[in-house]
Amino acid sequence: MADSNLVVCFGEMLIDFVPTVSGVSLAEAPGFLQAPGGAPANVAIAVSRLGGRSAFIGKLGDDEFGHMLAAILRQNGVIDTGVVFDSGARTALAFVTLKADGEREFMFYRNPSADMLLTEKELNLDIIRKAAVFHYNSISLIAEPCRTAHLRAMEAAKEAGALLSYDANLRLPLWPSAEVAHKQILSIWDQADIIKVSEDELEFLTGESSVEDEVVMKLWRDHLKLLLVTTGKKGCKYYTKDFRGTVDSFKVVPVDTTGAGDAFVGAMLSKLVQDLSVFQDEKKLREVLRFANGGGAITTTKKGAIPSLPTKEEILTLIQGA
Repeated sequence: MADSNLVVCFGEMLIDFVPTVSGVSLAEAPGFLQAPGGAPANVAIAVSRLGGRSAFIGKLGDDEFGHMLAAILRQNGVIDTGVVFDSGARTALAFVTLKADGEREFMFYRNPSADMLLTEKELNLDIIRKAAVFHYNSISLIAEPCRTAHLRAMEAAKEAGALLSYDANLRLPLWPSAEVAHKQILSIWDQADIIKVSEDELEFLTGESSVEDEVVMKLWRDHLKLLLVTTGKKGCKYYTKDFRGTVDSFKVVPVDTTGAGDAFVGAMLSKLVQDLSVFQDEKKLREVLRFANGGGAITTTKKGAIPSLPTKEEILTLIQGA
């Protein structure tokens, strides 16, 4: 039976290594800052840090990094009973180059990493079935056995009455080809209730470099409750069955955009589970998305994903000062 406000996040957790100096290539970086991350884990921690209840489902290496990441989940109040360890594979690593404008380039170490090896049998179905919202992205679709585990987890959550929340989270270097990525990302499109894409992902999935409504609507499905397009410092666009619009973001000085989308999603889900009427009430939805934009904006002002995820007080201060 679903827990009325539990957000369960499924997928990868890893270590991002961020150069100590912005605007250089990986080869030129004099050193790296170790930053825990992984989009679904970031969302789980974002929800918890904002006073919500969250759990994380995934597989880590039975190594120092893996146990450190599990401890970080617990320290941030995330339920970790769905975390399993693999003694034969390492925790995933990603080296993230910050360009001068704070945008990122990735180089991943996963061949295979533990998160890719999660099996259907290792799923904690009890915690999945308690989800009010079950959140995931496309990275766990890339390789077996994790892909099958992902599909089973979605099915179990849906059967138990959870809303399914999908972040496309395109990471092309991890896929065998752009064609495979395109096909697989859209393969589960029809099952989600809430979908979030970035401008780049919108262009990749539609083939058009525009965020005009007619382009976005190519990704609309009639069963969707909410389709969101994040547009960086411009804010976000929203689409429901009954209304659509834009919510502006907040002016900040960006240092590192890592985790901004996850902070946005976490803030949005933390509010949404408290009041599902937002899908029918545009005023309420706009308030939720203004809060989510605040979360995303604050995260860009610091380095790394998890260390920069905001508290509720920080977001409210930003909103009140705008």
